Amino acid sequence: MHSRKRVLAWVLLGIVSVACRALPFEASAPAAHSGHQVHWEYSGDKGPAHWGELAEEFALCGSGTAQTPIDIEPTTREALPNPEVRYQQGTATLVNNGHTVQANAAPGNQLVIDGVTYALVQMHFHAPSEHTVAGVPAPLELHFVHKSADGTLAVLGALVQESAQANPAWSPLVAALAAQAAGGATLVIDWPALVPADMTTYRYMGSLTTPPCSEGVHWLVLQTPLLLSAPQIAAFTALYTGNARPLQERNERPVVADSSPS
Repeated sequence: MHSRKRVLAWVLLGIVSVACRALPFEASAPAAHSGHQVHWEYSGDKGPAHWGELAEEFALCGSGTAQTPIDIEPTTREALPNPEVRYQQGTATLVNNGHTVQANAAPGNQLVIDGVTYALVQMHFHAPSEHTVAGVPAPLELHFVHKSADGTLAVLGALVQESAQANPAWSPLVAALAAQAAGGATLVIDWPALVPADMTTYRYMGSLTTPPCSEGVHWLVLQTPLLLSAPQIAAFTALYTGNARPLQERNERPVVADSSPS
């Protein structure tokens, strides 16, 4: 009888594992619950402190032990192979999902990490930054969300710092941000130009930063900040500000600082 129960438990665990891989990877995609979409916010009784109570699917938001974001204070330094950016110029569609504005990427953009290929799905932003470095936040954080063939997620995070000069690679997207308020916009983006040339990163295992807060996400946060001008940063924060999840407990997870040359 006990053996049968153990077998059943392992079967159920396998079902849960498969279901977790199928969870929505859009950073702010609401989950379905009892035939309705679950509404969540960044403050109040539907804010981050209560996400885990809003739906069964959101339980990890309250009980997870490998949650994101965290304050980045590396525990080790190691020379790691830099992520290989295989982005290309192409179209993107801007979508305002009620929590952020994301640029959905056309197929063909890839990021290779330790020999594993991840397809770029979308890029979105949080203001202020969700991650901090030694306790210091940035005014803006951009997340490039990728998915491998087996459903594993990898997010490349870029912390934005203010520059006196505008970043020309970001000008087309910044100019299109206002148009999304009228139902979205499609534009051509030079994806490889959006990220710094220096691809040294901080790496750790974490989660989505919005419900359902699924864990098992590979996080790579660029050590080199992305530079945008004050007006460019303001174009993002004019749409959303305060859409950042508070820092989560690190729970002794290792954070590796890549020490290899760019």
